[in-house]
Amino acid sequence: MPKRLAVKWDVPATDIALSRFRRYLAGQGFREATISNYISVCKIYLEWAGTDKPTLLQAESFRDSLVERKRARSTINNYSFTVKRYHEMLGEEFSFPFLKRNNQIPHFFDSADVRRIFDAVDNLKHLALLQTAFYGCLRASEVCNLDDEDLDLSRLRLTIREGKGGQDGIAYISDEAAKTLKEYLRVRPPLVIDGRKPLFYSDYGQRMHRRDIYRIFIKYKKRAGIEKAGGVHVFTRHSSASIMIANGCDILTIQQLLRHKDPHTTFRYMHMCDETRRSNYNKFLRL
Repeated sequence: MPKRLAVKWDVPATDIALSRFRRYLAGQGFREATISNYISVCKIYLEWAGTDKPTLLQAESFRDSLVERKRARSTINNYSFTVKRYHEMLGEEFSFPFLKRNNQIPHFFDSADVRRIFDAVDNLKHLALLQTAFYGCLRASEVCNLDDEDLDLSRLRLTIREGKGGQDGIAYISDEAAKTLKEYLRVRPPLVIDGRKPLFYSDYGQRMHRRDIYRIFIKYKKRAGIEKAGGVHVFTRHSSASIMIANGCDILTIQQLLRHKDPHTTFRYMHMCDETRRSNYNKFLRL
């Protein structure tokens, strides 16, 4: 009688749970970028719990561990919402105290930092991507979702498809970014993925993921010798807005450029340096 091989063919329970969670979120109408974020966080949660069916007590303990590790309030809230959705799928109700966001922008990259980062880039695709994201004030997910047809070089603008909140919008790019994009498109072969032509794609022929953009940014940030805290979101959103504020841009224009529905979100950027406040004071308060 042949001896049976000691191999387990069972699909890991966590993988099955995450697939089920993905279908549940899709059925709730969430966008793919949001679903991917939920799945990434849920995987961390299930690995921490050691089971695909954690208890509500484990859910509370998981959140407590985030607080004890002094994670950012927004991170704790986002993780908690994921846990809440997962337990809703299980037919359970998980409630948690929502932490009020800190409306201060703790750090950003100034003009000199941004220039140093751009100067450190030696890859044409990466330079085109980072300049498009920075000058367009784009979220990483919006960069990933760009197609060739969304770029209008003649008018120096981008169409943002299904941005945050499911609303399309318009973003602008600078002459510098347009020049880099023209050179990038000259050497980049077009590629069709799922019936669409992505503006940026990986060297393996896949549409860019937010993780790819984060890694690209961190690589050049380190190469430039920038030691300030902050990832790609700080670079493309907080820094762009802060630099515009420092240069005297009005808050309404910044709200429109960042495509904020709530003006209070934009008010966080009102941390202008004293020199800018004094300059604007002298400019506008005159008899």
